[in-house]
Amino acid sequence: MDLQEEKQLIERAKTDPLAFGELYDLYYSKIFNYILRRVGEAATATDITSDVFFKVMKNLAKFEWRGIPFSSWIYKIASNEINNYFRRKRFWFLSLDTLFEDHGFEVVDKGDLQEDYIEAQKQLERNEDFKQMQKLLKKLSQKYQEVIILRYFEDKKIREISEITGKNSNTVKSLLTRGLERLRNQFVHETRLRTKLRRGEEGGENRSLETQPISAVGVIEVEDRNYDN
Repeated sequence: MDLQEEKQLIERAKTDPLAFGELYDLYYSKIFNYILRRVGEAATATDITSDVFFKVMKNLAKFEWRGIPFSSWIYKIASNEINNYFRRKRFWFLSLDTLFEDHGFEVVDKGDLQEDYIEAQKQLERNEDFKQMQKLLKKLSQKYQEVIILRYFEDKKIREISEITGKNSNTVKSLLTRGLERLRNQFVHETRLRTKLRRGEEGGENRSLETQPISAVGVIEVEDRNYDN
């Protein structure tokens, strides 16, 4: 779907429940996966995603094209809901059934959302690299988690991250630099601990851990400092 088609869909979705269902299908997987990477639990991600789309539906009529893409607008809503969740550690979740039954829109893709949730949880359990990275990320403050996941998992540019977070580009770059350095230090520290535990059994290795990139867990290369806009 090109930009013009998306604009037309958004305008129709403001008054047409079926068009909103198409918009939901277009963005559900992206938003769900973003939230899943932030919270690390499929059930919680499903609930937060439901609440995000309820707020999108309530506020869509107010959305105007003023230089900020619709994707940045919806990611910003998702980020706000994630931050609310972590601040309160408790959340009132809106059931998807409420969206479907009380507000009249239908999902164009009739795939089973429950099956999607189960598969997402299985993938989390199978993906050791992600679990290790999630463990490290959770030790960072939310401001670092947000920009790192948007940049390296969602492939957002600095300009887009700035639109989503409401922070200027220099602040975003600074948060990425400091956050990645903290992430690297945690990675090195935990790798040292694991190496010490294995050394007695395997004889140890002399490779310097300081030279091991964070991409050793398959996600991020901390030497990336050439941020684009």
